[in-house]
Amino acid sequence: MVLAGACPFSVPMVCVLSVSILYCVRSALDSDVSCEFGSKKYYALCGFGGILSCGITHTAVVPLDLVKCRLQVDPDKYKSIFKGFSITIKEDGMRGLAKGWAPTFIGYSMQGLCKFGFYEVFKITYSDMIGEENTYLWRTSLYLAASASAEFFADIALAPMEACKVRIQTQPGYANTLRQCAPKMFAEEGVWAFYKGVVPLWMRQIPYTMMKFACFERTVELLYKHVVPKPRAECSKGEQLVVTFVAGYIGVWKGLVARIIMIGTLTALQWFIYDSVKVYFCLPRPPPPEMPESLKKKLGITE
Repeated sequence: MVLAGACPFSVPMVCVLSVSILYCVRSALDSDVSCEFGSKKYYALCGFGGILSCGITHTAVVPLDLVKCRLQVDPDKYKSIFKGFSITIKEDGMRGLAKGWAPTFIGYSMQGLCKFGFYEVFKITYSDMIGEENTYLWRTSLYLAASASAEFFADIALAPMEACKVRIQTQPGYANTLRQCAPKMFAEEGVWAFYKGVVPLWMRQIPYTMMKFACFERTVELLYKHVVPKPRAECSKGEQLVVTFVAGYIGVWKGLVARIIMIGTLTALQWFIYDSVKVYFCLPRPPPPEMPESLKKKLGITE
């Protein structure tokens, strides 16, 4: 309810509308793949999907993020999330709830580019390094390693804009826009001002991203194996996107209820947008992991 009152659209509406036109157009077109799996074009389009996925969803919740940050910095003044919205609107008007939207959109777009784009790069690279059989046997470890590697670089890309966002949102009078904030920070503290928060970002984001990607990958695998009544190759693009959304939501179903609703929905929508970009651009979509024939022979497994 807080989020709905703060924004003209709910988060799901903002995110779903952002991809619905693209998907509807592409669904009527030829479904042949547009590039080779693991090619430069494949990685570039995955990165573009990450830009839309993270940039749109994080910008949609700027009002809530602003109040959350102010509550953490000055709990005596803001006291609660509801009080925080009330005070912010009273002091700055409705426009005040949008403070920090520019660094949020730019920063999380860059984070999404690296998070999703590099994840695909590292997943394929590490898989090639350990071979087909070990890729299957150690696939969860592969997802964890690839996502941690990607998030390491993603947070470096995010850090400068995150630093600007926090200054704008939590230090009244310091700066109202990114154009005011970034030059002022550089003049006062130099380049270090933009990166002194990168270590806390790593400590917070890398474990979360490892969980997010590994849970998603294994949940998709389990859904197609035990829930979806037909192989993914036989599912329509719409059906595949439903599985993506459900897997994204289930993957973070732990913690407090309020956090589940916010983070679970955001995560599911990020995967939905990312997968919608893959659908729109007809990117190759390998089937869920299956045990290689060579490993079946070693283990004496027969169909």
